[in-house]
Amino acid sequence: MADTVTVSPQDTRVEPVKLASPSWFVARINPVSRIIGALLLCIPMFFSLDLVSSSSALVIEFILLWIGGVAPWTVCRKTWPVWIAALGSFISVFLYARVSGEIVWSAGWIVISEGSFPLALATAIRVAAIAVPGVILALGLDPTDLADGLVEILHFSPRFVYGGLAGLRMFTLLQDDWRALGLSQRSRGLGDGNAIMRALSQAFGLLVLSIRRATKLATAMEARGFGSDAPRSQARVSSLHAIDWIFYAICLAIPFAALALAVATGNWHFAFQGA
Repeated sequence: MADTVTVSPQDTRVEPVKLASPSWFVARINPVSRIIGALLLCIPMFFSLDLVSSSSALVIEFILLWIGGVAPWTVCRKTWPVWIAALGSFISVFLYARVSGEIVWSAGWIVISEGSFPLALATAIRVAAIAVPGVILALGLDPTDLADGLVEILHFSPRFVYGGLAGLRMFTLLQDDWRALGLSQRSRGLGDGNAIMRALSQAFGLLVLSIRRATKLATAMEARGFGSDAPRSQARVSSLHAIDWIFYAICLAIPFAALALAVATGNWHFAFQGA
C-alpha cells in the first residue's frame, strides 16, 4: 500500500513565529519591503552633506525606532560598527578635507582649516543616518522569507535566488569544516609547524572541500527540479500588506523632511559640490 502524504493549502499553512526583528513594527514588514525601505531612506541622504539634514534625519530615526520598540541605547549597542565607521570618517575628513576658510594648523598632508570640523561632523552624522536604519532593518532578517519575497514579489529568477539561498546556508558549515581540517592535520602530525603555512594548507583544503560540496548541492537541486524553466509553485505565500505601504511612506518622509528642513534654514549643501 502506497504511503499518503498530506499537504496543507498555502492559505492554511501554519508557520512557526520567528523573531524577525527587535522592533515589533519592523517584524511585521515583508523582508523585501525592509530592503526597499532601507534604499528609500538612504538614497536621498547621499545628495546632502550638512549638519541640519543629517542630524535631523538621525534624530527622527531614533525617535521612530523607539516608538517601534527599540530603545536608543539598544540601537547604539546593536549598531556599534556603524559608530566606529562614523568616527573613522570624522577623523579622515577632519585631517584631510578640502581647505575651507583660514588654515588653523598644517603638517605635511594634514591641513586643518576653519571648515574642517563642521564638515567632518556632518560627514560622521551622515554616515550614521544612512547606515543605522539599514542595520536595524537587517537584524533578524530570515534568508528563506527574503528569498520567497524576491521570487514572488519582485519576480527574480528562482534558480538564481534559491541557488544563492542554498549557498548561503552552506556558510554555516565553514567553521565546522575549518575545525575538522585542523584536527585532521594534527592527528597526522602536520599541525605543529609554521602557523602561516598551516593556515594556507587548511585554506586550500577548505577550498577543495567547498567545491566538492557545491557540486553535490547543485546535483541535488537539479534532481529536485530547481534547474527547470517550468513555472514553480510556492510552499509559502509572500505578499505586501497595508503595513508595508505605511512603511514605504515613512521611509520616504524621513529623508525628505530632513532635506526640507535644511533647505528652509538655508543650510542645505549638495554633497557632490565643492565646499
